[in-house]
Amino acid sequence: MFLLNAILHRLPAPLHRKLYRLAHWGRKQVWRIWRPSLDGVRVLALDGEGRVLLVRHSYGSDRWMPPGGGLGRGEDPVAAARRELLEETGCALSDARLLAIATEDLVGASNHVHVVAGRTGDLPRVDGREIVEARFFSIDALPEPMAARLPAELRQWVSDYAR
Repeated sequence: MFLLNAILHRLPAPLHRKLYRLAHWGRKQVWRIWRPSLDGVRVLALDGEGRVLLVRHSYGSDRWMPPGGGLGRGEDPVAAARRELLEETGCALSDARLLAIATEDLVGASNHVHVVAGRTGDLPRVDGREIVEARFFSIDALPEPMAARLPAELRQWVSDYAR
């Protein structure tokens, strides 16, 4: 995987983004047919002001969402959250803990999402390839567009993490 990433990062960013979109399209076609069971992680990273870090991907929809990704076989969800957050935003995650596990339909696949919350003191840096934008938002001033159910979920997760 490291070698493939090294090769892909030598490509110009616009071409790399097109490859992400193509791979995402292909992955959705496979999921529609095979309907696999997936495990993923969603990261709720809060800064010192209690704002939540959200990202926009170069592929899929243009909606704001928490960083996250796939959970490796046997990988600890908190370790996966730290890895995904660092890969996507350059931010380190501390005081992290698993808050919830939710099952969602993801284009025919059953996605078991492990929600991990923690803190970061870093400012996000995006590579313009997988992630095109990353910013902190107050829980009371979330951006648009966003999935309809996500604002309420974010508020609940922030509340759960504060306990």
